Amino acid sequence: MEENMVDKNTWETLRRSFKARGVTLVAVSKTKPVGDIMALYEAGQRDFGENYVQELVEKQALLPADIRWHYIGHLQSNKVKLIAPFVYLIHAVDSYRLLEEINKYGAKNNRVIDILLQVHIADEDTKFGMDDKEIRALIDSYRFNEDALSHVRICGLMGMATNTEDTGKVRSEFVHLSDLFKTLAITSFAGRPYFSVCSMGMSADYNIAIDAGSNMVRIGSLLFGSR
Repeated sequence: MEENMVDKNTWETLRRSFKARGVTLVAVSKTKPVGDIMALYEAGQRDFGENYVQELVEKQALLPADIRWHYIGHLQSNKVKLIAPFVYLIHAVDSYRLLEEINKYGAKNNRVIDILLQVHIADEDTKFGMDDKEIRALIDSYRFNEDALSHVRICGLMGMATNTEDTGKVRSEFVHLSDLFKTLAITSFAGRPYFSVCSMGMSADYNIAIDAGSNMVRIGSLLFGSR
């Protein structure tokens, strides 16, 4: 895609709308060239999301240091070390083992790495994530071992709705995740203001997600065109 294919008008419209509603816009730049990312960076965008570790590492080395890189793909434990030095937020943590691995490399890089726990809310086996019971069990383990896990911080939840035209179903899945997030914020994370991110919604369903309580959305095709 040429740089002039980046839709800056849509970006500006979304940016203004999201800012007014307290929502963070993560521009999903996977498979897109550095020039496209720079086009939005120069317009003022700072949060970018990538799905593939090697692609993220290569882009991070070429682009401005103040970009906040979000890793939004399924992360394998053996790839954590590659993004640990610079990643801003890891969106899709779905196991205690992965949490431990992120903590290990956070310690090696002398930094605390912020993460989101992925909740499986979709009626699709192809999507990753934990159910409510597994989420609570992981959080209990995290709280019990918090001193040993001081280089990783759970900042919220994320989830992806079923890929369907049934907006009622999508809305109910987002509401479920939002309710879980709100419950955990006043129970397991009471008095911990960093637990503040409810990440849900993409190009096709972001309005439903925001109405349901999302405060972070991942927008790709609306900004960069189809892949």
